[in-house]
Amino acid sequence: MSENVENASENRQDKNTNGTNTSGTEATPATTQGRSHAVLTQGLGGILGVKAGMTQVFNEDGLSMAVTVIDLKPSVITQIKTNKDNDYQAIQVGIINKNAKHTSLSERGHAKKAGATGFYHYQEFRLPKDASLDGLAVGQVLTSDFIKAGDLVDVSSRSKGKGFQGGMKRYNMSGGHKTHGASLSHRSLGSIGNRADPGRCFKNKKMPGHMGHEKISVQNVQVVKVDKDKGLLLVNGSVPGSRSTIVSIRKAVKAIKNKGNGG
Repeated sequence: MSENVENASENRQDKNTNGTNTSGTEATPATTQGRSHAVLTQGLGGILGVKAGMTQVFNEDGLSMAVTVIDLKPSVITQIKTNKDNDYQAIQVGIINKNAKHTSLSERGHAKKAGATGFYHYQEFRLPKDASLDGLAVGQVLTSDFIKAGDLVDVSSRSKGKGFQGGMKRYNMSGGHKTHGASLSHRSLGSIGNRADPGRCFKNKKMPGHMGHEKISVQNVQVVKVDKDKGLLLVNGSVPGSRSTIVSIRKAVKAIKNKGNGG
């Protein structure tokens, strides 16, 4: 790993020691003391992390690669859903501990089974109905052993929120004329419907509105390095969202299908 990654890790650790964390909250950092570890290998696997930022590393040929650093904070199993009780199989995971004063009574009761007071983010990893749940228990911490450098993964996170935006920024519309007789209509959409028939705008018409803050998945992202000692995952390219965004990492579904088809 390059010097830039090490410096980024040191800065991240310094911020955590000063009382802040990558989630932008005042929660106590999650700990793995007294917890056993488990690897989610069934289905597409899965683990959660926090986007720490971007940097560059150099490959064996000496060429620089832009990578996103994902902080693999402890992903604690909070619930195991089975076919018998829930009619489907899944693993519910919580990340980033929450203080008891910030949690409701029902959440504390739910997280108590996992030996915690609550988490800021919960997520399920859906598993096939015939998947084996042996070796998985509530309170365990998921590890990243199901992936290694060179593997392809699907990364999902929430994109940056842009607020209320117009049609030119939201949908890349061209806008109106910029010269004669175009007063106050430079960035307008133009016509948005007909006259008396139908007398309304059709549904799903592209118009100004809320932009961003949507779940975005990037497929076939290459894993550059997995640093288990520092709890960091380096992936090639960018990951949607701002720093401190919760990121979900799973095996690339298309890569698995192509491998099964002999591709």
